[in-house]
Amino acid sequence: MTTKTDEAALGYEQARDELIEVVRRLEAGGTSLEESLALWERGEELAKVCRRWLDGARARLDAALAESGLGGGADEEG
Repeated sequence: MTTKTDEAALGYEQARDELIEVVRRLEAGGTSLEESLALWERGEELAKVCRRWLDGARARLDAALAESGLGGGADEEG
């Protein structure tokens, strides 16, 4: 079983690759209900890790664009 510390240490690519493997195994079938539930729960954890990485990258990009004055986008009037 993984811990929150283990999840925090996962890079985006690692989490994404493991999530792809979890989905592949679930789609292939042939697992017990217990194993399927464990895979599903792991997939949910990995998806959260990926989302945190993507949210962080988006925040950094937004900050960099705002700092450079290039932050104009669809949300701004003009």
